[in-house]
Amino acid sequence: MKKPILGLALFIGICMSGFAQDSDENEEPKEGWQSSGTFSLLFNQAAFNAEWQGGGSSNYAGNATISYDLNYRKDDFTWDNRFLGDFGLTKTKGDRFSRKTNDRIEINSVAGWQIEETNWYYSFFANFRSQFAKGYEYSEEDVLDPDTGEVIDTQTVRTETTHFMSPGYLQIGPGILWKKNENLHVNFAPATARFIFVDDRFTTVPGYVDGDYFGVDQGESMRFEFGASIGAYAKFTLVENVTMENMLNLYSNYLEDPQNVDLDYTGKINMKVNDYLSANFIFQTIYDDNAVRAFQVREVLGVGFTYKINPED
Repeated sequence: MKKPILGLALFIGICMSGFAQDSDENEEPKEGWQSSGTFSLLFNQAAFNAEWQGGGSSNYAGNATISYDLNYRKDDFTWDNRFLGDFGLTKTKGDRFSRKTNDRIEINSVAGWQIEETNWYYSFFANFRSQFAKGYEYSEEDVLDPDTGEVIDTQTVRTETTHFMSPGYLQIGPGILWKKNENLHVNFAPATARFIFVDDRFTTVPGYVDGDYFGVDQGESMRFEFGASIGAYAKFTLVENVTMENMLNLYSNYLEDPQNVDLDYTGKINMKVNDYLSANFIFQTIYDDNAVRAFQVREVLGVGFTYKINPED
């Protein structure tokens, strides 16, 4: 990644943190275990009858999201854990296959030992990322007449490219944590070990070139990296019943092309209608030159059912 892009990402992260509202600044943090989470189920659907002249294809889509926090605090020790899961499918009339619109598993864990009476902590973190289901590339192929060999139609075919733990990412390392409260913290780990796991059947195909599949060499099922990482989280209220969560992760590999910083940013706006209905907008962008030398972007917008899991008082 070019340095101006990294600078812009860091600037956005700093600005988000600077504008975060600290609603719990005067409250003493609770000790012991605290847990809370949400489950959301969003649906989208469009239908057109045969006489509709405006164009369009009937389709339906669904997206499920779960977020669960399990945190512990005792004296000068804190341990924050978060599980994130997203999965979405869409089906368009006439398509042979349903297609994924979202697929994500992420677990974050940060333990911190407070440095005197400050917002700074010695820390150790772990981060795991993968996906639930298989991912595919889609293409069109000709359908030939068995008698004449002429092309009579085309059909969509799919080729599996990813699945659970292919890829899978694991990062661990010691560092320093700045934590204002549960809704605003930044962790810097200058000595981070990163493991990229893949299914070796993707790296043993004829003609495979080292590094083509998430940076893993031919015939291997794992890639090891060592570098520096930054993880930032900021949650604040935009207006009444509208909150925004920001999650930013940066990683630089000391061992190879340290200037190519991997970026993973997710912004989520939650708009509460009532205790069970909400509207959500999710924007995520990823830059990882081991996967593709371009920004990956996804957006999800929907209205649906939301259930609070063990809500805090």
